[in-house]
Amino acid sequence: MFDITQYFPITDPTLIFFVVLIIILIAPIIMGILRIPHIIGMVLAGVLVGKYGLNILARDDSFELFGKVGLYYIMFLAGLEMDLEGLKRNAKRVMTFGLLSFLAPFILTYYTSIAWLDYQPMSALLIACVMAACTLIAYPIVGRYGLQKQRVVTLSVGASMMSLLLALITLAAISGSFYGNATDPIFWLAFVGKFVIYCIVVSIVIRKTTRWFLRRYSDAVMQFIFVLCALFLSAALSEFIGLEGIFGAFYSGLILNRFIPSVSPLMNRIEFTGNALFIPYFLIGVGMLINLGVLFEGGNILIAVAVMVIFGTLGKAIAAYASCLMFHLPWSAGNMMFGLTSAHAAGAIAMVMVGMQMELSPGVYLMDDTALNGVVMMILFTCIISTVITEQAAKQMVMQQRKHKKVDKPDGDDEKIIIPVKYLETCDTLINLAILMRNRQLNRGLVALNVVYDDDNAAYNQQQGHELLAHITKTAAAADVRVQTQVRLATNIANGIKHAFKEYDASEIIMGLHIHREVTTRFWGEFAQSLFNGLNRQIIIARCVQPLPTLRRLQVAVPSRAEYEPGFYRWLERLARLAGNLDCKITFHGRSDSLQYIEEYISQKHSSVRAEYSSMEHWNQLPELATNINEEDMFVVVTARKGTLSYKSAMDRLPDELSTYFRGRNLMIIFPDQYGKADTMTFTTAQHTEQLSAYDMLRGVLRRIIKR
Repeated sequence: MFDITQYFPITDPTLIFFVVLIIILIAPIIMGILRIPHIIGMVLAGVLVGKYGLNILARDDSFELFGKVGLYYIMFLAGLEMDLEGLKRNAKRVMTFGLLSFLAPFILTYYTSIAWLDYQPMSALLIACVMAACTLIAYPIVGRYGLQKQRVVTLSVGASMMSLLLALITLAAISGSFYGNATDPIFWLAFVGKFVIYCIVVSIVIRKTTRWFLRRYSDAVMQFIFVLCALFLSAALSEFIGLEGIFGAFYSGLILNRFIPSVSPLMNRIEFTGNALFIPYFLIGVGMLINLGVLFEGGNILIAVAVMVIFGTLGKAIAAYASCLMFHLPWSAGNMMFGLTSAHAAGAIAMVMVGMQMELSPGVYLMDDTALNGVVMMILFTCIISTVITEQAAKQMVMQQRKHKKVDKPDGDDEKIIIPVKYLETCDTLINLAILMRNRQLNRGLVALNVVYDDDNAAYNQQQGHELLAHITKTAAAADVRVQTQVRLATNIANGIKHAFKEYDASEIIMGLHIHREVTTRFWGEFAQSLFNGLNRQIIIARCVQPLPTLRRLQVAVPSRAEYEPGFYRWLERLARLAGNLDCKITFHGRSDSLQYIEEYISQKHSSVRAEYSSMEHWNQLPELATNINEEDMFVVVTARKGTLSYKSAMDRLPDELSTYFRGRNLMIIFPDQYGKADTMTFTTAQHTEQLSAYDMLRGVLRRIIKR
């Protein structure tokens, strides 16, 4: 009988790399359906394919290499994006928080390890060292919300590095004590001397070399390779003097901070390479070390995990919230400080492995397998805790920032509307909609785009596209509006639109909701979902069943917290212009706090618009609005992308609700400008999401069963 298990685990390096790439490709899809953050999802994927799961892959040397590089990348990016001026201004606070972040979990874990785990003082000291250090696993979340330069983030990153340094010094003391030289002053003088020399030499060499290299060579590949050389040189020298390489990676990021702007192409290449390959490799490798089965074996392992997770995490929480109170910071700042400093990664395993090599007596080592398994399980739990808390804290901070801002004037100077068109029957409506929404004072032209598949019919489709755009040009010319046109080939329509968006430096997209059911039965059509998930700028999707001038009212559904999104005033401005130009009423449905901002803006900037305001306390009330939508109304839904401030799970049902309750009505769906780098792969938010989550699918199945 054929036995498939004989082929597993896979040991061939080529196949291992292929399977890992498949995981990196497929996991975002599955994580999007299950609503699991990618940091957690990648670790769980590693658990599944590892020795303790389905045993699909052997954990070969590639996981050590790429995993270490991924860990270095996280720390490097943290240093690269740190606010150095803020670090200088808050040096005392960083030192205070860093000291507390080290001492609180250190003391708690040390005494509980002795009391509850019966560890020897030296073993307890090593476990305390592990829990006192941390890894900035959740740092990518900070970047997604644009909070890298916030003071609390600077405090957290600086404190993390300080606690790591203190933990490494303690580890050096343990190692020195074991080998009998910890009491020798020369040992510590040599250690401090090597550290000081390392910092000075690395700083001078990298700084001067970088300045010379970037001035002399502009080739993108050469610049990227140079940065990697600087990163790994610093990490290697850090390991050489007895520190972990992650400290060197962070330090190199601090040095290169001034040379690599956050919006530069070089920064994009650095982030892309790490996020697309090295970081997921690292996360999968960590997951492959986790044996969930040990939790069911009972005994000391459960106690070890409980001690490390509870008291180690409690210590980090005490440090974060105590510092928050001392510095008179808001509670959300404390949440952020706790979230960023509470996670541990593979560096913790490395510390324990040091102890497993120290033989106290024949066959007895400083650390045993129970401690190793406990640390591995602790990594999984702290990654989950850190990710969830940091996500929530980031949302809270953005909301607080927006709440204290006055009504801003929308920045209309960047306005450039791009209009993807495909069908002749909808192009006139879209171009007219753009004309009604544009800022006439800027007198800027529109961009009409037709993207066709690069296949055997490309030549014919291009010709059809040129004819379609010629028709649009005539329509716009009648309104004395200039239109730039482009027909472009692409293997993926959504990617073609996104590339054109960047080339034209567009501010927003106005496109039609597909009308051909024979093409696809999906609500969003063939590529719309990929487009709004992959682009964080404003996208307006419209379906007009009657001419725009015949509309009598715009009915706008506004989600709660929409006022905290960066694109709030952009879409509000566009709707106000549309209502004013059509001379129709506009009714906003939303919560009172959101309506207050809307009313204030309308009264100040568009006082002539006939606006009304109606309370809608919950997004679930959306179907109820259907009874108030007339044939001459246009229903406007301001929605949100997953992982953003105004997003809510009820929005997952939007396609079904619009299809059911607003069939045959004039419809407009707006995805506003929102924070994030949609063109950069991250593992803190879903990159791919389906219209229906797994939970919605299960709910539908249960409903059908009940009806039967």
